[in-house]
Amino acid sequence: MVEDVGDKALRGLLAWLADSYFRAEVSGTENIPASGPVILVANHSGAWALDGFILNEVLERDLARPVDIMASSLVFRFPVVASTARKAGVFENDPTVGLGRLAEGRAVALFPEGFSGVRKSFRQRYRLRTFSTGFAVTAMRAGAPVVPVSIVGAEEAYPKFGEVDFLARLAGLPYFPVTTLLPLPSKWLISFGEPIPVPARSQSFAERAAAARLLCDEAQATVQKMVDRDRARRASPFH
Repeated sequence: MVEDVGDKALRGLLAWLADSYFRAEVSGTENIPASGPVILVANHSGAWALDGFILNEVLERDLARPVDIMASSLVFRFPVVASTARKAGVFENDPTVGLGRLAEGRAVALFPEGFSGVRKSFRQRYRLRTFSTGFAVTAMRAGAPVVPVSIVGAEEAYPKFGEVDFLARLAGLPYFPVTTLLPLPSKWLISFGEPIPVPARSQSFAERAAAARLLCDEAQATVQKMVDRDRARRASPFH
């Protein structure tokens, strides 16, 4: 009962943040295939990785099909957050699970930058870190097109100015950011690009590895262009 109340409260908070506080504008959802396996790859930013929660909220609100999000195991350390995440289809970072869900014809979203995306300093904002090729390998195995996703606004919501090492060790976290106590009311733009088709899977390991690297690089370059475009669309980070 307490967990259910917590779930409703957290979902309500996320809806308020997305709609009223960040005034998130979403575009390009028509680019997400209505059925069949698909992987959504997004840039990752903001000191506390709030972008994953807001992406989940807008996808549940604006998309007819469910999207499962692959997240760090840290998300599941906190009971209410973990319960809400699981009910929303969020699952712990595990390529095998992701491949299984794609094999069922589901949509999966992930952040190929991992912690390096949210750990970068505010001075490096919106400069994407190197994508891991894991999603590209999985996409090719599942025959799933890749939809690039741009999230602009998270960097200003929780700007990262530094780190406190002893607090990170104390909390068992990869890093503990120096940032604002509460998120700032930045303007968020979330865009979904046209699907990138995956190449046919070769019998040669070397050719598969090269194709996965090319797919990964194309996805990263596309997301970076989308991020740059959407940053230019805002009159200011807060309007």
